[in-house]
Amino acid sequence: MNKKTVTDITLTGKRVLMRVDFNVPLKNGVIQDDIRIKAALPTIQYVLEQKPASLVLMSHLGDPKKDTQKAKEKAEKDGKLFDEKAFSDGKHRMKPVAERLAALLGRPVKLAPAAVGPETKAMVDGLAAGEVLMLENTRFHKEETGKEAADRERMAKELAQFGDVYVNDAFGSAHRAHASTETVAKFLPAVAGFLMEKELAYLVKATAAPTKPYVAIMGGAKISGKIDVIQNLMGKVDALLIGGGMMFTFFKAQGMEIGKSLLEEDKIGLAKSLIEEARAKNIRLLLPVDCVVAEKFDNDSPKRVVPVTAIPADGVGMDIGPATVELFAGEIKRGKTIVWNGPMGVFEMSNFAAGTNAIASALVEATALGGTTIVGGGDSAAAIAKAGLEKQVSHVSTGGGASLEFLEGKVLPGVAALNDK
Repeated sequence: MNKKTVTDITLTGKRVLMRVDFNVPLKNGVIQDDIRIKAALPTIQYVLEQKPASLVLMSHLGDPKKDTQKAKEKAEKDGKLFDEKAFSDGKHRMKPVAERLAALLGRPVKLAPAAVGPETKAMVDGLAAGEVLMLENTRFHKEETGKEAADRERMAKELAQFGDVYVNDAFGSAHRAHASTETVAKFLPAVAGFLMEKELAYLVKATAAPTKPYVAIMGGAKISGKIDVIQNLMGKVDALLIGGGMMFTFFKAQGMEIGKSLLEEDKIGLAKSLIEEARAKNIRLLLPVDCVVAEKFDNDSPKRVVPVTAIPADGVGMDIGPATVELFAGEIKRGKTIVWNGPMGVFEMSNFAAGTNAIASALVEATALGGTTIVGGGDSAAAIAKAGLEKQVSHVSTGGGASLEFLEGKVLPGVAALNDK
């Protein structure tokens, strides 16, 4: 972590412009999970303790254009009327977020009518000492995510007028080169917040200087989403554990019957080469030895445990089995650095969540034994939270896409843009 943080810069008397990741799930305007808001509190509270002139917060919330288009198409398909304003107010407006933050901070949080523009500029200029202002959803402006650098720069220059210092604590958006995450850092002194610093510290430990044995657990539906991660980790890990829907492509690569289970036909050759590469590099690549199969992709479908060599032609694989749990848990508990990315089965369905929950429990045990355990965001973070074990592992990332790209060895634009120490 060679980037400056909030503790490396004077904030007293300065207006602080801070990018946070308040992309929380909203349903009819009600926040369903405020974990991302709480994750940014340490930096927000630290900034306010430094007696800044004021604090201006900015975040995106969903993808208004894409979400609205999908909802509109669904309404048309279902023959229903679509109220675009009501939909956006219930899904993309920052008002519930500002209200929740105010409750958590115990102080008022003002809300701007837009992320940029003359009205917002007037509100920023009128802030009294120590006041907090939340900008409206940055993605309501097409320049935020614009493909043209000039468009992003135009918005970033407007945002830069709202602060003397830029703080980026939005790790979940660090892999995006957007106006509010990367471009604005060109126009102001730019430093990391505590959450950004913590995320990077754990991920650097997992990629640059892991304590051995190093174990990576990869799950999720498809190999295609994890190819780069797997290949980047191949030169670093001692053991690679494969579960989730992607395991069936590995089985198919070995000529096995997988029934109606998920298959990426165009990735069979890749799976075969990964098996061979692991063997050549003396990496323990562990695949499940048994799995839970159902008659169909349904939570209430009859299920049974079978060896992976005996998957019925009319069955669909839904989870890893108990023998695999035992095999994987033993490997995990021997590890000193353990990274987990991707569930072991269809954990959203309660009858097929046992394998994923068991891996979460094994990580808790590994942590208690002195291992550093890192859960790489996205579905894995949701799974360990659902199991109520997120506080019993070393670190759960708030950024699924960002943590994945970091593990792939990619440079994160939002991090690269910050000032070096």
